[in-house]
Parts: sequence; C-alpha cells; structure tokens
Amino acid sequence: MKVGVLGSGDVAKTLAGGFLKHGHSVKIGSRNPAKLADWSTQNSGSTVGTFAEAAGFGELLVLAVKGDAAAEALSLAGKTNLAGKTVIDACNPIENAPPEKGVLRFFTDINKSLMETLQSQFSEAHFIKAFNSVGFPCMINPEFAGGKPTMFICGNDEGAKKQVTQINEQFGWETADMGPMEAARAIEPLCMLWCIPGFTRNDWTHAFKLLTK
Repeated sequence: MKVGVLGSGDVAKTLAGGFLKHGHSVKIGSRNPAKLADWSTQNSGSTVGTFAEAAGFGELLVLAVKGDAAAEALSLAGKTNLAGKTVIDACNPIENAPPEKGVLRFFTDINKSLMETLQSQFSEAHFIKAFNSVGFPCMINPEFAGGKPTMFICGNDEGAKKQVTQINEQFGWETADMGPMEAARAIEPLCMLWCIPGFTRNDWTHAFKLLTK
C-alpha cells in the first residue's frame, strides 16, 4: 500500500517507519520537506514531499502534527487529495501551556473533539482516531509483559475502521472500536492520562489494555 504521512515530528517519523517495516511505500510530507531529507536517506522505500504531494501519493493517509496545526496541514494537503481516503488521526488538541500537576491542558472541551472538528471541515475524508494515546517509542510492535496493548479507535466509516484495524494488527496492537467519531471526545483525553506517569515519574513506556470476559 502507498501511505502518505503528514508531519515531520517523532510520531510521524515513527509511524512512517512502521509502514516501511511492514512492506508499504511511504511519502512523508512537511511544510519544509528539506528537513526530512536525512530521515528519508536512512529509510529505504520512503520519499519526501510537501503535504499536498504526500496526500496525493497516499492511498491511506496519516495525520501526525501538533493539534493546533492539523487543520492547516489538511488545507495544504488539499481536499482533492483527501477525498475518499482513510486518514489516521494521531493528533491531540494539546494547548501550548505546561501541564498542571502532570495533567496536560487541551484547547477543546469535553463535548467536542478535535477529530470531530476536522471531520466537519474536511468531510470528503474518512477520519479514524488512532495512535494518539501512546508515546512514539511504543507505537510499532511493542512488547509488554501483559501481552498486546489495546488501540482505541473511532470514526464514522466502517471500511476505514477495518483498514485501520488491519494496520493495528500489523503494528502489534489489539483494536477496540469505540464507535462513531463522537467517541473521540473520550479517546483524545486518554493522551492526558497516558502522559501523567511520564510527567510525574518519568515513566513513558506503558500502554492501555482493555480487559473483557
């Protein structure tokens, strides 16, 4: 599969590397593609371009930018390049402010998620929330004593969720489908919960697991 990754930070590069590891072709996009040249040189099978070039290349897209830059990145990607495609939304609406006693601040409220806003603005794409509630070192085929961790996802398109579930399996995760896009109101704040041990105990190597009977 051809995958377009929008973003140039650690999450974007980690997920891009995960797709390369599992045999996919990747074009990673940035406002400033030149800063990704070294990464691409070190990762065979990848190319670098603008947001629009990455989005045009990908049969599936990954959005992995700062939450407050997500809408602009998608605008630069171009609505035509987004149309009909699954977009894995790994963004969180983190405010540009320090955490309070280990708890991040969000620029959204509990009744409206960032993903809902993006889905409304870019309705031609199929947004699926995923990979927002774990740190990048543990995203690709993590190994935990308790077994496979759980990736919580949501979105309105069943075909897109099936596609993301298959990717989760490749990347070593169980999938818990929480339903339509409104569930992102609960999934996005998992980022806050995940970060608390990191900020308070410098523990960044953990993940969530949903236990069922």
